[in-house]
Amino acid sequence: MVSRRDDPRVRARPRPTQSARRSGAAGAMRRGRPTSTGSVEKALAKQPWSILVPALTGAGVSPDQAIERLRQYCKGLVEWNRTTSNIMSSNDEHRIVERHLLESLAPAAWLIESGCRDWVDFGSGAGFPAIPLVMAGVAGRWTLVESRRTKTLFLRKTIQNMQLQGFEVVHDRLENLTSDPERAGTFDGFTSRATLRLGPTLELAAPIVRPGGSAFLWKGSGRDQEIEDNLAWRGAWDLAGVLAVGSGVNAVARFTRNNNI
Repeated sequence: MVSRRDDPRVRARPRPTQSARRSGAAGAMRRGRPTSTGSVEKALAKQPWSILVPALTGAGVSPDQAIERLRQYCKGLVEWNRTTSNIMSSNDEHRIVERHLLESLAPAAWLIESGCRDWVDFGSGAGFPAIPLVMAGVAGRWTLVESRRTKTLFLRKTIQNMQLQGFEVVHDRLENLTSDPERAGTFDGFTSRATLRLGPTLELAAPIVRPGGSAFLWKGSGRDQEIEDNLAWRGAWDLAGVLAVGSGVNAVARFTRNNNI
């Protein structure tokens, strides 16, 4: 009798490579394997939360209370990122305060001073900058527009769990929102961080932002070139100022909606 081991018709299964084993482990984690709450809290505890104090103080809120809320938000974000779906680069988990929170919060006082109350955030992703801005006192109604379903699920869950008020999450592309006649001129504030180039973003925002409203765009080192590359945006917008954010080259550019179009 021929054993299964010696039978040429029975082929041995190849052993998985190390990279395949790592990939499988990561996949299993995202499918619901529990993550260590302690490891998440430890990763957050090591970060420089005190650098948020000037922006929070300038916005007129209690830094201690706001930072506690921001910690809860970030804890939920990292846990979701590790166990449910990847909505943020894993490299950013250890610099979430410096890279995401600080840049989101730096212009909070500027947004409050604008007087805008009906906000729309384009490409909301994991909630930056809208959710931190609300925790810093940027009040009003916020419509978060995100085209990726996994991210909208996280946004809705976070809003529910943290009992945040005044939010609407729209699972759609901004192009579809701006073409809706019922949305025309319904917003006076527009925010967008790390999405399209400046010209196309302002072009999309123009139909839904009423005259006198403002658009705040988070931009990197190429912002000056983007401003000059496509001057068509000047038909509906005026550049109102630029504010540096964080410790790098990033900045927020503010535009006001004029009456020309």
